Amino acid sequence: MIPHPLLYRSIGRAAGRFATAHLLFAAVLAGAIALRVVAARGYPSLLWGGDSPGYLDAALKFRPHIGRPSGYSVFLAALRPFQDFSVVVLAQAALGVAAGILVYGVVWRAARRAWPRRPWLPGLLAAPAAVPVLYDANLIQAEHMLLADSLFTFLLVAAVAVVLWPDRVSWWTGALAGTLVAFAALTRLAGLPLLALVVLALLLRWSGWRRTIAALAATAVTFTVPFVAYMNWFEDHWGAFALTKADNVWLYGRTTAFADCAKLNPPPELIVMCPREPVADPRIAPAFRALWTQESPFVYIPGGIYGDEGNEKAGKFADLAIKKQFGDYLGVILRDTLRSFETGREPYPTPWTEENLRFPGGETWTDEQELLTAAYGENGRARVVEPQAAWMRAYQDRWYTPGPVVGGLLVVGLGGVLIRLRPRSRFGAPVLLPWSMAAALVVIPAATADFDYRYLSPAIPFACLAAALAIVPGTRDRRTAADGPAVDGSAAPAAPAPPDAPQDARPDGSGPVTDEAGAREAPVHG
Repeated sequence: MIPHPLLYRSIGRAAGRFATAHLLFAAVLAGAIALRVVAARGYPSLLWGGDSPGYLDAALKFRPHIGRPSGYSVFLAALRPFQDFSVVVLAQAALGVAAGILVYGVVWRAARRAWPRRPWLPGLLAAPAAVPVLYDANLIQAEHMLLADSLFTFLLVAAVAVVLWPDRVSWWTGALAGTLVAFAALTRLAGLPLLALVVLALLLRWSGWRRTIAALAATAVTFTVPFVAYMNWFEDHWGAFALTKADNVWLYGRTTAFADCAKLNPPPELIVMCPREPVADPRIAPAFRALWTQESPFVYIPGGIYGDEGNEKAGKFADLAIKKQFGDYLGVILRDTLRSFETGREPYPTPWTEENLRFPGGETWTDEQELLTAAYGENGRARVVEPQAAWMRAYQDRWYTPGPVVGGLLVVGLGGVLIRLRPRSRFGAPVLLPWSMAAALVVIPAATADFDYRYLSPAIPFACLAAALAIVPGTRDRRTAADGPAVDGSAAPAAPAPPDAPQDARPDGSGPVTDEAGAREAPVHG
């Protein structure tokens, strides 16, 4: 039995090592939590956006929304027994903090492998990488919205962390990643194509046939099962084995930004889908105008925007417009992608949309909101409490991640990918996954729906993660002896180091080694 003095000394040393490694992040985390306490005091209930009534209605009736996936509505339904929107605010704030912790953890782990003899250095890199995730005012404001953004962001960050965390992938890596991406895609359809990035990362992090195939199979199963279950649920309520009954509508809205029916020469049944001119309010973006105003063609189509006829015509028109005006389509994607990296914010897609993404200075309440929140009583009504609300408004005016900074982070991350484009570094897989996630989250809305500033915020954690991992030397997968080239799973014994060899070059596991590019690896102990 260890004598008490030695036990206390051992605990003290462990605590000292932990403090040395994580003291900076502990301070960052404490500040982020305090900031959210202030935000919750100033805005104790949820704030509403354009999609909020649909999400809440689906949660209260516990049925899928006809026009969009309802993973967020299931999340709201799970918290409904508390009958208090403050609990939803708390849960979403916790998801935001958890996303920051995951970014810190992944970067710290990679840096610790690169600098095993400098325990203080990983924290100096990982803590700043998490600062935008934990302190960005727009992300904090999103945590207070009755919208899916915070849940969607956390699920994707968790999926990336699961893939990057272990030294070697396994079936549970794929199972967790597949489940998280499935839930993200059932929260927002933009998550659906991101599965391909996760699968690519699993392949690039090749860990032998058995492990890698098991990981890919588990990913396929755990991604498919929630989708099939959801589509069965949707069919029970809406009669179609699908995710929505408006899957073509959003792409149609995208094409209205460039479609010219004089060039398209559409068939007679699609003429109704042609953008109308002159427009009543030029401040409103074409996609919003075509979907949600009285100028929408769906006003004249039986069933409206969620009807079968409208969805079919929207799909045919979108296909025709993209096929015949493909160059214009690419131009619109490029234009709206570049909006993400501008310094300020325009009133886009409508003058009031951008305002909804800011902490409000007062309360507004409609009869529709009153009816939908009746089940929550007074706890459902939006509230603005001063002076904490004023503090958060002032904070949001100054402390957010500007578009050029997001672009700079993506450039750094891309550089990290390019310098690792070699088989030995698994083609930059640890940097490629978060970088491609960030890039996809910026481009997908511009390609499939329309630009909206709220769609940029989920890309920030991945841009930070990619940039930080790009800085870590030797951020690549390491193969242990069991994963080496030997067919029987064994590795050839290492040649003994000469007596005068520097410690960093010893192959016996007592110190880090250096690859041909000069990157230092963590020792692998047998």
